[in-house]
Amino acid sequence: MDLITAGDFSISITSIAFLMFSVFLIAAVGYLLGRITIKGVSLGTAGVFIVALLYGCFFFDNLSENLVLKAAESGESISFVSNALKIVENMGLILFVSAVGFIAGPAFFENFKKNFKSYVLLAVIIILTGGLACAGCIAIGSQFSDLNGDEFTAVLVGLLAGALTSTPGFSASKDAVGAELEGAVSVGYGIAYIFGVIGVVLFVQLMPKFMKADMKKERELIISSGTASKKKSESGKLIEMDDFGFMPFALAAIIGIFVGSIKFGNFSLTTTGGCLLTTLVFGHFGKIGKISIMPKDTTLKVCREMGLMLFLIGAGVSGGARFVEYFKPIYFVYGVIMTLLPMIIGFLFAKYVLKFKLLNNLGAITGGMTSTPALGTLISTAGTENVASAYAATYPAALISVVLVSQFIVILF
Repeated sequence: MDLITAGDFSISITSIAFLMFSVFLIAAVGYLLGRITIKGVSLGTAGVFIVALLYGCFFFDNLSENLVLKAAESGESISFVSNALKIVENMGLILFVSAVGFIAGPAFFENFKKNFKSYVLLAVIIILTGGLACAGCIAIGSQFSDLNGDEFTAVLVGLLAGALTSTPGFSASKDAVGAELEGAVSVGYGIAYIFGVIGVVLFVQLMPKFMKADMKKERELIISSGTASKKKSESGKLIEMDDFGFMPFALAAIIGIFVGSIKFGNFSLTTTGGCLLTTLVFGHFGKIGKISIMPKDTTLKVCREMGLMLFLIGAGVSGGARFVEYFKPIYFVYGVIMTLLPMIIGFLFAKYVLKFKLLNNLGAITGGMTSTPALGTLISTAGTENVASAYAATYPAALISVVLVSQFIVILF
């Protein structure tokens, strides 16, 4: 059997192949599940997470038996499945968050001169509402839970991240609770994520019907408002470091990891916040002198999807291993509350305080809830891609806010 030796330990090629086989198997089956559509609603990439959870529930022990390091002298075997999944998860996280930052960067700063302050305020209102709902559930539910305080808090902040379909919030929560409680966060995320996706998708489809909106008129209003984001035109031919833009992508990721590692007391932006902020800046400027620092659009879309897939697989399998241990029906109810309350409060605030038109409102809600699937549904429902402007303006602020709120809740409780 071929072995790879590192220091006092060795690992077989077969072990690595088994890990790769598991990752691609989960991805293939997950995307098949995500394609199933019922009355216009599908799970999309969320299907990968569900399959990863199930794989962790039923095959985690088998995975542990196959992913082993052997000591060269004693022959002792040590499973490294948790570390292997962490590598998959972190690689996916960096790809996903960095791609999102590059994509949102131009609109993020450009729209600041227009209505961006309103979008930021709305994002903060939505995330704070979700955070307060989470804090309330912790304060009330902990009195009836058989988990200790730290475990219960870990499950609930996972529920918050899932309810808001926030991958960065999920990551920040896992970092904040520590390695021992990461499984509890993953379980909470998995429980709430499904309704977090479906709930927002249904909301943007049903709200225009409830309000008996004239979609043709609403569509004309958002098109005439000129809120569609436009990337800054670049004069002259820029020097491309490579055909796909992987070099600037990698450079931004390196800087982001460094920024995220800087600590202010017990607080840090983590890899999530660091990569997001760095790539927002890269995406805004787009160039340094005559050198392009903006990856190709196709590269960003592929990195975003692949990153999300890898992250959900790494987190889902490890969370699935402890899913049965932590799952309780009341957690699903908590998740529904954390999804519906921020959406409703946010929609009413945007309508009556910020005076947003319907489609701008719904676009901003999908950004505030960090729901990419819901944006796709809204574009189809509205019949125009102009709604993506409000999404792009609200989304980055919501991502940053949910990272901060998740960490604050863990520190508070």
